[in-house]
Amino acid sequence: MRSNRRDFLKSAAAAGFATFVIGGTKASRQVLGANERIRVAVCGINGRGQSHIGGFSDVEGVEVAMLVDPDSRLFGLTEKAHGLKAVQDARYAFDDPNIDVVSVATPNHWHSLLTIRACQAGKDVYVEKPLSHNIFEGRKCVEAARHYNRMVQHGTQSRSDSTWARTVAAVHSEKYGKLLVSKGYCCKARWSIGTKPTKPAPAELDFNIWLGPAPEQPYHENLVHYNWHWFWDFGNGDTGNQGVHQMDVAMWGIKNATLPTRVWSLGGRFGYEDQGQTPNTQLTVFEYGDAILLFETRGLVKKDEGFAFAPKVTNEFFTTEGMLSDGKFYPRGGGEPQPVELPEEPHVTPGGPFGSFITAVRSRKVEDLNADVEIGHNSSALCHLSNISYRLGKQVPFSASSQSLGDNAHVVESFEMIRANLQGVGVKLEETEYRLGRDLAFDPAQEKFVGDDEANKLLTREYRKGFEVPATIG
Repeated sequence: MRSNRRDFLKSAAAAGFATFVIGGTKASRQVLGANERIRVAVCGINGRGQSHIGGFSDVEGVEVAMLVDPDSRLFGLTEKAHGLKAVQDARYAFDDPNIDVVSVATPNHWHSLLTIRACQAGKDVYVEKPLSHNIFEGRKCVEAARHYNRMVQHGTQSRSDSTWARTVAAVHSEKYGKLLVSKGYCCKARWSIGTKPTKPAPAELDFNIWLGPAPEQPYHENLVHYNWHWFWDFGNGDTGNQGVHQMDVAMWGIKNATLPTRVWSLGGRFGYEDQGQTPNTQLTVFEYGDAILLFETRGLVKKDEGFAFAPKVTNEFFTTEGMLSDGKFYPRGGGEPQPVELPEEPHVTPGGPFGSFITAVRSRKVEDLNADVEIGHNSSALCHLSNISYRLGKQVPFSASSQSLGDNAHVVESFEMIRANLQGVGVKLEETEYRLGRDLAFDPAQEKFVGDDEANKLLTREYRKGFEVPATIG
């Protein structure tokens, strides 16, 4: 079957992925019986994909029925362990009338196209974070989910966490003061990936499928299977990797927030020279009326005993009366932290991220999704906005005036933490520059920058022929 499929792909190259006719699906089937088994195809079976296989297998009435990955080297152990059909091309899953759900755990640049095509094929979708590689394609995912009436859940698991739901509800209540700063931290060790030479791709890897929507380029071993995160063509840096989880919670804390009216970012790839492109250190400010969303990414951290800069992956909500985090309130001026108290518990569909998604697949109710596709689009878009500002920035010395930071004490404190962290790992700031991102005005309703054509070009990308994200849905 695999060799036949490969021959088919060669003969159909002119049609390409995007124009392939999808047939034999259950697009018209809207409701599954309460006791009917739900069959899942998992796309991307390395790393996070293994969590999808395990997570869905643990949900009653769900069967992982197909594995999809362009790297057939991954099939051996997985097929042996699970006895599952494994293929290199996702169109097998779209064509199979017995597949109900497509679960996406591929590299970021494939997330949106697979989501849209799965919706068109009548499948519901669980898609890993970030939903999109850019803002344009994230909006197309929302349109596809709504047009085809599909359940699409985003892999920001904190939305299924009752403690964070309670914390956010407490912030919204204003019982603990008016929100001033919603802050997220993505401070996770991200050290050098070195440099790998270009070489022919392994015979077992269909590198054409792996590249998908991304530009044509040579293979090297820093792409497959994890370090693609640190290349702009495929990933979105750690702000769009681990950081999107905390970005999502930070946005959640600002009542009724979608996208901001202004964004600026700064940072750099410090401490080493390697093949990676994305920043390992980044600070971003988003404006939301009376509150700001502040995000801090620092990758030069480690767990070594005595090292002053330890990993920190969490959220904090600073109010007029103190700070809330992880179910607790810390009063201004000190004092013992208090568990947050609410008149009623916020609703979270039970079952964790995978189980709650299956609940929505059966009920056909968007409100049963803890992380609906539109929520995923907004939280992912924030990461993209941060990176656009950063990429359009200019190099400035650390010795320059920091007046551009403004007068918000939390912003200044984060910048000073970045300086201290870099000095702590031996970076000589007097000899170092950072990238000060462009200050960008944004129209949330239009999802476009105001008066900046260069920035608006980065809302989308040039897609490789045959792998285009469609401009029109339906």
